Amino acid sequence: MMVLLVLIGGCALWTWLTLSWAYAEGERAGVLQKFVRRGWFCKTQEGEIALYYGGGQYMGASISPQLWDFSVRDKSVAADLSQAVGHRVQLHYTEHPGVPTPCFAETRFFVDRVTVTDNEPKTQPGTVPGPPAGAQPQAAPDVRPGATLPAPPPPPPASSAGSPAPAAAAP
Repeated sequence: MMVLLVLIGGCALWTWLTLSWAYAEGERAGVLQKFVRRGWFCKTQEGEIALYYGGGQYMGASISPQLWDFSVRDKSVAADLSQAVGHRVQLHYTEHPGVPTPCFAETRFFVDRVTVTDNEPKTQPGTVPGPPAGAQPQAAPDVRPGATLPAPPPPPPASSAGSPAPAAAAP
């Protein structure tokens, strides 16, 4: 009986220690990709941000995202994150290794503060935004081998009332 009490007390002490003591803390910034509340019995709040790193001498010119998963235990922070999906955010987190069960969180990173660093959702780097609202869609040109390209649009009409003549190209 005494062994069982010591075992239960040790587990409770370990759980309290891992949840209250932070191994590390820091900041991460990126685009908030998703924020969910999930779990069968123990509902946890989990999120994912995409950290974009530009290429460089060793990685090439492309931009590659690195996904970072995190957990949230504070309801007010969770409400802020739910509103910020699709935005660039800066997150303050603490790291808690050794949490004994996923009932507390599915990751070891607990976000406790969020700052939205933009005002509207952005497209991912390297993508082209869509046409403005109300714009008429245009058909894509046929680019198969042997296809004829459409004629270029006519130049704008020249106005003869007081506008200077276009300069001749220098040789």
